[in-house]
Amino acid sequence: MAKIGQPYTSGRWLVKEGSEEDFIERWMAFTKWSLDNAPGAESFVLIRDSGDPRRFISFGAWDTPEAVREWRQRPEFSELLGECRALCEEFEPHDYRLAASPSR
Repeated sequence: MAKIGQPYTSGRWLVKEGSEEDFIERWMAFTKWSLDNAPGAESFVLIRDSGDPRRFISFGAWDTPEAVREWRQRPEFSELLGECRALCEEFEPHDYRLAASPSR
C-alpha cells in the first residue's frame, strides 16, 4: 500500500516516430529487470498520451530513497535505460515523493 513520502521515479519520454512499439518492449525489459534485480522496486507503469502516441510518462514506486540510489548505481541500469533513450528524441527524469493517494 502506498504511504505518504514514498519515493517514486518518473520519466517523460518523446519517442521517435515509428519506434513506439520498440520503445514499449525495451521499457518493459528494463522494468522487468528492475523488479527482478533491484531490491525495493515495487511497481512500474507506463502511460501513453491519448492525443500524441509518441509521448509517454513512466512511474516507478520504491520502498526507500536508498533503493533508488542503489538501482541507479548498477551497471545494467545505465545499459537498459540507454536502450530506451536511444529510441527517444527527448527524455526527462524526475524524482517524486507521494503527497496523497485517495482510493476506494
